[in-house]
Amino acid sequence: MKRGKVRKALKKAAALISVSAVALGSLAGCGSGGGSASKGGDPITLTVFSQRANYSGEQIGWSADILLDKFNVKLNIVPNSDGVMDTRLESGNLGDIIVFGSEQDYMKAVNAGALFDWEEDQILDEYGPYIKENMSHALEKNRGMSEDGKIYGLGYEVATNSEDIQSFFYTWDLRWDLYKELGYPVVNNLDDYVEMLKDMKELCPTDESGKPTYAVSLWPDWDGNMVMYVKSMATAYYGYDEFGLGLYNPTDGHFYGALGNPNDPSEQSPYLEMLSFFHNLYKNDLLDPDSMTNTYDTATEKTKKGGTFFSIFNYSGYMIYNTDEHVAQNKMMKSMKPNDASPIVYGLNVLGGNNYWAIGSNTEYPDLCMEIINYLCTPEGRMTMEYGPQGLTWDYDEDGNTYFTEYGKKVNNDKNTPMEGDYSGSTFHDGELQINCTTWTIDASNPDSNGETYNDEQWKSNQAEPVCDIDADWREYTGATSINEYMAAGNYVVSPGSAFVLAEQDDELKTTWAQVTKCLVDNSWKAIYAKSDEEYDKIVADMISQCNDYGYEDCWNWSNDQAAIRKAAEEAVGD
Repeated sequence: MKRGKVRKALKKAAALISVSAVALGSLAGCGSGGGSASKGGDPITLTVFSQRANYSGEQIGWSADILLDKFNVKLNIVPNSDGVMDTRLESGNLGDIIVFGSEQDYMKAVNAGALFDWEEDQILDEYGPYIKENMSHALEKNRGMSEDGKIYGLGYEVATNSEDIQSFFYTWDLRWDLYKELGYPVVNNLDDYVEMLKDMKELCPTDESGKPTYAVSLWPDWDGNMVMYVKSMATAYYGYDEFGLGLYNPTDGHFYGALGNPNDPSEQSPYLEMLSFFHNLYKNDLLDPDSMTNTYDTATEKTKKGGTFFSIFNYSGYMIYNTDEHVAQNKMMKSMKPNDASPIVYGLNVLGGNNYWAIGSNTEYPDLCMEIINYLCTPEGRMTMEYGPQGLTWDYDEDGNTYFTEYGKKVNNDKNTPMEGDYSGSTFHDGELQINCTTWTIDASNPDSNGETYNDEQWKSNQAEPVCDIDADWREYTGATSINEYMAAGNYVVSPGSAFVLAEQDDELKTTWAQVTKCLVDNSWKAIYAKSDEEYDKIVADMISQCNDYGYEDCWNWSNDQAAIRKAAEEAVGD
């Protein structure tokens, strides 16, 4: 019997018989942390199946210590890989806490009866009070997604205000010290960008280890329907959002197939345009030749050592490179986008995004799972899992403004900093929660603060003077004091939040989709590494032909139909 049902039965029995405090205490020991936690007993181990995780095994470090102290719980992280979800679904046990990386897989689990109803036995009322009170729109969106009208999960990246936009993360980070040394060349388009990168490599041919430098280092870990960095380049340049087997223009709702429009051969493919861009980098010795075998960690380690010059993402650009050591050397990555680029920025969505938190239907501990998810949704939980233990790495001043401690500044600049105090024994990075999924969006309002958000870049305490001469130079040249201010002053495309949910594909389309996307991804990498333009053209032509044979047109039709539905949902938000 599930713990929720055990508890419910006990409540009924309590009205009929008297239960001694000792007996009741022993039964309550099976309960969840916080109220009925098995504190003092052996810790409970929960299995967390996260499709977003890049880690396998028991959660360690400071976050594990905090969860053990609060809930007497240990987390065993199970990441996703080929066939893992289907295997776990067939076994009838996805896990205790589940994080889905796509709506399709989430709905597949809902329809298979693999998820716990959050309102069963009043689990949400009793153990998810913060969620219920503060995320009602996201909960109701979820209710509307299931045919039975029940709540089986919660979308991630929930916002407090639908009128706001996220901070930019397609920030076009560039080695500004080298850009300054080149004399600030004008960069209007991608051709100009390549020429600038060539000059930058001549200026700085080796990294801090004496190894060759490159414009950029890619990694295949996050490839999906397309090569991640290729499709993301189109998002950073045109503002088109990844969608189905192609890209979606939030401005007019137009869908661009990855391999073009089968009904209009003259229509250009932004994906193929960016594929050619990366091949051009490779031809000019500007692409890390290890890109196809890199992991995210190995690629960003090269950036940290000065081995790359640019990144379209902040998290693999300035957040990695701008260490205390580099700042002291007057070396920094700062934003510098081509004049013609209009990167996407996402509108905040009170309904939540398309990755989901859920609880497995066969868990013995639904209330404990709910309690943990609820904690991660509180301001304390959101801040702690983002920045570390309160008081050690960050805190609020007497006016409620958020700030990093001196030690916290070190940690924020270098996640490999060893932890101190009660959490010593590993680095901050070691202890980061490996579920790898947020609750509130980073740009949501933090009600525990003085009107600030969870995003440290927007805190009053971080709007300080330039940290070095090159930072001052960037500010003087751009007229901006922060990266977000710089990006907001230029061209960008807003992708509005809505209640849109991708439809589930039928079995026939799933088979076709798998064949087409594998062919597309595999051959995209081959094209990037082509030794000549002629070889590149042949690989791309063969890729298009093979994908067409597999059924690319069926994938395009489905994606195009879904784009029309998404556009209608976005327009409905504005009504």
